[in-house]
This record gives sequence, C-alpha cells and structure tokens, in this order.
Amino acid sequence: MSNQQSNRFFFNVDWITILIYVALCTIGFVNIYASIPTQSDSSVFNFSSNYGKQLIYILAGLVLGFSILLLEAKFFSVFSPIVYGITVLLLIMVLIVGRKVAGNQAWISIGGGFRLQPAEFAKFGTALLLSRYISSFSPKFRDFKSILFAALIIGTPLFFIMMQPDAGSALVFLSFMFPMYREGLSGYFLLIFLGMIVLFVADFLVPMAVLIPIILAIGGFFIYQNRRKQKVMFSAILVTFVAIAYLFLVKVAYEKVLKPHQRTRIELILGLKMDPRGVGYNVIQSKIAIGSGQLTGRGFLQGTQTKYGYVPAQSTDFIFSTVGEEWGFVGCFVVIGLYLFLLLRLINLAERQRSTFSRVYGYCVACILFFHVFINIGMAIGIVPVIGIPLPFISYGGSSLWSFTVLLFIFLKLDSNRMGFI
Repeated sequence: MSNQQSNRFFFNVDWITILIYVALCTIGFVNIYASIPTQSDSSVFNFSSNYGKQLIYILAGLVLGFSILLLEAKFFSVFSPIVYGITVLLLIMVLIVGRKVAGNQAWISIGGGFRLQPAEFAKFGTALLLSRYISSFSPKFRDFKSILFAALIIGTPLFFIMMQPDAGSALVFLSFMFPMYREGLSGYFLLIFLGMIVLFVADFLVPMAVLIPIILAIGGFFIYQNRRKQKVMFSAILVTFVAIAYLFLVKVAYEKVLKPHQRTRIELILGLKMDPRGVGYNVIQSKIAIGSGQLTGRGFLQGTQTKYGYVPAQSTDFIFSTVGEEWGFVGCFVVIGLYLFLLLRLINLAERQRSTFSRVYGYCVACILFFHVFINIGMAIGIVPVIGIPLPFISYGGSSLWSFTVLLFIFLKLDSNRMGFI
C-alpha cells in the first residue's frame, strides 16, 4: 500500500462509527459472559463456552471488517450480482441440507460446532444488488416495471426465507421499502404498508361481520366523493376489495400456515390470551429481569434472573434482559443511545455520498439495523411478538455478528471513497 493510499485509508474512514461498533461488540461480550447461569470455568478464554466463542467471533469480525476496508470500493458494485446470487444459492441449499433448530430449517452445519445462517448474509447481498439496480437505471418507482423489478430483487430471498420458515428474518426484508422511498417510491406504498398492519390487528380484534361493513362504508364514501374522477374512483374500488380480500387471506394464513406457537405469540401480544407458563413465559421473565434492574442495575454478575437461568435464550434473542437487570435503566439508556447515534450517523453519512450506489446502500444498512434493534428490544419488553432475531453486534452468534460486520464495513469503505466514482 503506497503512502498516499495509506493516508487515504486512515483519514477517510469514519473511525467514530468503528468505535461505536467496537463498543457494541464489547457490551455484547460482557453481557454474554454474564448470561451464562453457571460457570465451572469463569476464564474469559474458555473457548468452549458461548462467551469464549463470541470473543473469537469478535476478533474474526474485526479482521473481516478491516479486510473489507482494504478492498477497492468498486468491487462491491461490480460483483453485487454475484454476491446476491451466492446468498440466494445458500438459501436454497439450506432447504435441502439445512439443520432444523427451534422449528426453522435455517442453518447449515459447517463443522466444529459452527452453524451458518444464510438468511443473515442475504441481507447485505440484497442491499448490494438493490443499490446496483437503482444506481444503474435511476428508477423513480413511478411505473409498474421498476417497482416489479425491485420487488423481485427483494422478494426472491424473502420467498426462500419464508420456506424455512423464518418469519423474523423475512420481516426485516420489509425495511428495503424505506431506501426505495428515499429514491422516489410514492408515499402511498408506505400508507398501504401501515394500512396492512392496521387491518392485520383489526382482523383479530373486530369481528368480520363488523369490519367488512366499515371498510365498505369508508370505501363507498371515498368513491362518492371522487365520482367525477374516474381513475381515482376506480382505484378506490380496487383498494376496497383488495382490503376485504386481505382480511380473508390473513385468516387463512393464520389458521393454515402459521404454527401453533406462532399463533399463540400473536394472541399474547394482542392481549387475546394469557400463557404465563407456555409461550408467554419468555417475555414475562424478560420483563421481570429488566424491571428488577431499576435505575442502576443489580451489578455485574449479580442478576438473579440471569444467574439462575430464568430467561430462555438469554444470550441470543433476549440478551437485552441481561443489560436491563445487571445495568439497569442507565445501561439500557447507554445501549439504546449508542444505537440511535449509530443510526443517525449512518443516515448522515448516506446523505453526503456523491454516488447513488453508496447512498442507497447506506440507507439499506441503517434501515436493516433499525428493524433489528426495534424488534429485538420490542420482544424483550413485550411490545412486539417474539419472532427471534438478534440484537446487532450484541447477541451471541457468529453468523449474525459477521453479517452485520460485513454490512456495516462495506458502507464504511464506500464512504471512505465518497469523492470517487462508483
């Protein structure tokens, strides 16, 4: 590496973001160590334990991240179709040779106890190809063709992930709608998305005999108000009937597609069912752990919920409960504050890009991280259903840590080359 390239590497890379990354990884390691109920060997270098393995994953992640920074920035744009294709092939492979864990066939056993989760890597593969498509063809998403092509890029890995089925990872792919909105997608699509959520909830809380007449009344009123505008009137008629069809589709999917434990989780979050000893046990224990931490927490390795293993999956899906119990409100505030700072910084970095590819990819990174953080913490405090996705850089697991590392460091490399052309 020449002196000019070396200076460019050290001064153009956003080291503040890297420091946030290191801080979150460190917090993750400390809390994974604390989440082990019993420790026959409390050495940090006990590599047979989860925290020992996580230390290896973190060190390997740092090597992986800095290796990405040494690559040419154009590499990610040029080879994005190949990267995307490889991740899709891995998603297909996991359906054939994958290992089933907790009802999901989402893992490929590599050997030595390590399992690869292709769905995690499919996120940055999709982000790269979507960014390549938008930067190459400059679609404004005002016509059906451009929207369909983007939907195919997002929908292909989404389809194979749903086949596993991994509802949590699939849900994260909806975050790609927001970078598309930044690049010109009509706000009506976001309203439709929000409307689907409202109708989904209403389908469980309001009887069909009441809900359908309400939709017809609202649609009829809008049609009458726009009776002189044929296109608007036709759209209103279409939306009304699609909304009613969607209600029936939700019912069919709920009864025929979702598994019993998934149905129970939805019923619990909507307050339709109480299950303190079954599916709802995880959330109840997590909320107890977080609440018991109060302002400053019980102290490192002093959490009773953690120490006696009351919270299931405490080093993975419910790692935030360990933060809440041992570090209290202050610890939760620091973690959420770091994530908020990271997200705002990523958006700021994305907006300063001269390259469309870099800008779109930056927004993809920010939106994926936001969805993960919101859903994971929401699960831990009981405001969203338990769907099992990791907390970025903090939850235990090599696949999630490395995929988030690749996702983030690719953007840091693109940002370091923002004055160039991609």
